Amino acid sequence: MSEKSKNLKNNILIGLLWKLMERGGTQGIQFILQIVLARLLVPNDYGIIALIAIFITIANVFVQSGFNTALIQKKDANEVDFSSVFYLSLFVASLLYVLLFFAAPYIAAFYYVPQLVQVIRVLSITLFFGAFNSIQNAVIAKKMQFKKLFFSSLGAILVSGTIGVTLAYKGYGVWALVAQQLTNQFMITVILWFTVKWRPKLMFSFERVKGLFSFGWKLLVSSLIDTLYMNLCSLIIGKMYNPTMLGFFNRGDQFPQIVVTNIDGSIQSVMLPALALEQDNSKRVKDMVRRSIITSSFILFPMMVGLAVIAEPLVKMLLTAKWLPCVPFLQIACASYALYPIHTANLQAINALGRSDIFLKLEIIKKIAGVAILGVTIFHGVYAIAIGMFVTGIISTFINAYPNLKLLNYSYKEQWKDIMPSLLLSLVMGVVVYNFKWIHMTAGLTLTSQVCVGGVIYVGMARIFKLECLQYLINTIRDLKGRNANVMGKVE
Repeated sequence: MSEKSKNLKNNILIGLLWKLMERGGTQGIQFILQIVLARLLVPNDYGIIALIAIFITIANVFVQSGFNTALIQKKDANEVDFSSVFYLSLFVASLLYVLLFFAAPYIAAFYYVPQLVQVIRVLSITLFFGAFNSIQNAVIAKKMQFKKLFFSSLGAILVSGTIGVTLAYKGYGVWALVAQQLTNQFMITVILWFTVKWRPKLMFSFERVKGLFSFGWKLLVSSLIDTLYMNLCSLIIGKMYNPTMLGFFNRGDQFPQIVVTNIDGSIQSVMLPALALEQDNSKRVKDMVRRSIITSSFILFPMMVGLAVIAEPLVKMLLTAKWLPCVPFLQIACASYALYPIHTANLQAINALGRSDIFLKLEIIKKIAGVAILGVTIFHGVYAIAIGMFVTGIISTFINAYPNLKLLNYSYKEQWKDIMPSLLLSLVMGVVVYNFKWIHMTAGLTLTSQVCVGGVIYVGMARIFKLECLQYLINTIRDLKGRNANVMGKVE
């Protein structure tokens, strides 16, 4: 292995360690907080937040405009690039805040929920924090200094979580969730200001913005299409059904989303800058993408299968019986999120190679298919909509992988061969774990037994069948432990 490859591997491992700590720490705390909040609040409170999520999320897409990824992808990005994007993002955030402020009454009238007016106007303040944080995140990713995200995210979640739970306990309802989100973004901004050395300079270049936008506009349109589609279901459910059903739908999505965001999201956040460094070596990029898919699948498949199997007793024990209607949504979401390693790894490779034009085409094709399926399921109930999203996910897997048949010579056969061992072992494990529900034990003991037995069966079968990924993970963990003492002592 060359010195360059060794250094890149070291940077990836160290970056992955901090990214996992950031995601694991914050998502772990967030998971606990959500359990507490779900017990204090009602599904309708979550439904109200979900109703306006599409508008805030779309606005954030415009604020970032694909520049974040463009800055990471550009090898020679300098101070002029970062400062120019910073001022442009703040300008866009200001325009969109004014737009949402005056549009709030019309949005509330559309949903017949007057309370939305003030909620939208307050929650839209997060756009300004997002404008600032997107540049700081690009600086961090560019230098692979993910430890700084760990400290900012951990501090923010502790402060915002405390405020959210306190307000929920005192009976503030949906405003507890608003305050939590607003405080979280504010604290991240403050902490990053002190931990990231970058500061905006009084400089702006339309030429630099134009150059970055030539790459970023395709990501902007792609993100916009994806955001519209992903939130379209929430908009339809909230309008055609009610906020309470939307609360169940979103709650079912949240459990698997936390797991996937923590693990696969951490891996892909580190992989993008690493792949960008190797963008001139397609063979090396293919090897890294394969490793990403194999590793993510080996970890996520058993988690998603296991979570789907224990969904009902888990929800009843953690969230109480009032949230049981979210169980079918949770199980369907587990099946959908299990496909994420294939989606994200293929798309990150395309971005790293600078082919945002292909990325945009993929998004258009996938969303056309998704909208067509949604059009079929929309009148058959919320559960049909959820199943339709899973079917769309399967189709999207093949669409996302198609360009890499030529770009990386990474065939469908190879990709399915890479994930099949983990998938089969996970399904076998799921069948065994499911049958534990027939044993008469307390809910807590049943869940504990299912998790422990499932883990032993999965790892045991991986050893018996000598899955290479298991040994790779063991070696990686050893490498991370070896670096941990040095990494923890430094704050760059």
